[in-house]
Amino acid sequence: MTSSYYTPKNKNKIKEKSQVSPLNKLSFFEDSLHKKTKVKQKDLLIFFKQLSVIIKSGVPLAEGLKLLSENMTNKEFAKCIMIISNKLASGDDLSSAFKIYDRIFNPITIGLIEAGEAGGILSEVLERIASLLEANAKIKSEIKSSLIYPVIIFVLAITVSLALLIFIVPTFEEMFAGMGATLPALTRFMLSLSRFVTSSTFVVAAPLIIFSLIYLFNVSYRTYKGRLFIDQLILKIPLFGNLVLMGELASLCDTLCTLLKAGIPLVEGLEKCINSSGNQSIKNSLIKSISVIKNGNELSYSFSLSKVIPKLIISMVKIGEESGELVFMLNNMAIFYKRELEESVNVLTKAMEPAVIFVVAGIVGTIVISLYLPMFDMINQVGGS
Repeated sequence: MTSSYYTPKNKNKIKEKSQVSPLNKLSFFEDSLHKKTKVKQKDLLIFFKQLSVIIKSGVPLAEGLKLLSENMTNKEFAKCIMIISNKLASGDDLSSAFKIYDRIFNPITIGLIEAGEAGGILSEVLERIASLLEANAKIKSEIKSSLIYPVIIFVLAITVSLALLIFIVPTFEEMFAGMGATLPALTRFMLSLSRFVTSSTFVVAAPLIIFSLIYLFNVSYRTYKGRLFIDQLILKIPLFGNLVLMGELASLCDTLCTLLKAGIPLVEGLEKCINSSGNQSIKNSLIKSISVIKNGNELSYSFSLSKVIPKLIISMVKIGEESGELVFMLNNMAIFYKRELEESVNVLTKAMEPAVIFVVAGIVGTIVISLYLPMFDMINQVGGS
């Protein structure tokens, strides 16, 4: 059995310990240093997939980790894995060794590995962790891709507007000054805006204002009230708020399903889901749910008290509880929200493509019309005389 490699008193581990070269052991300073290491989700995904395959092939865990560390492109992560390998060879459990690097391995990962070690299904659990990481990475990627076009529109609109106001409008201002004619209100506004944009005040003030806003946002988001306010506001943004909510719900259902399937109790599973959520409103709902469940109520009832969790999930969870198929229902809801998110992103992306043209054309058109209005007035005056 694969689980024979994870018992601390296993003779294979004692044998492995003697095979570990002292050259592979890192100093205390290096150990402390690598506890602060951060690893990309892509590297973690590859690591867990490879580790699962190695365990299934019958290779002892410590030796397998050593092999993986020797072939990693991320050298900092490789050193962490080598330290973990040495700890396993000295008799530690995999979950205990992972807890040292809590910035790399989140509570969900550690909890699943603990359940896998206890149940002797570590290789299966590692596959689930890889699947969960892959699913969460895909959700985040889809949400980010939905924001690309709005950002492009905004940046392009600002760039084109500044280019026209800085390089084109001033040349027309000189021409209008020589004409001595009364200018339309729109033209006067554009000329004033151009003078402001090309002034030293704007050059100094604009970066200061931008950096100040970013700083204030970061400071407020670090506080509980600020983070809650911003996260609630994000969920209320038309179109994009719904995408963020669907992503959070898909991740919640998928994570909780995986934890329950691994044999982790409901309350403990919800506690780990809190750490995986990126929205404070969702976190507050889960914290409240845990409190309600501890008082003897069902999960569906605790979800019904939330203002964020939709009725669809509440109804499906209730059916799952009554039929004893809660894990199955959560898995179906995760699949449903992943599909909804993917379709919504595709629709939004296609809709935003022509929006880029209309927004930029509208800005350029407004500036051009404002510059040619005085000429049209002159032509009308000449024609009338």
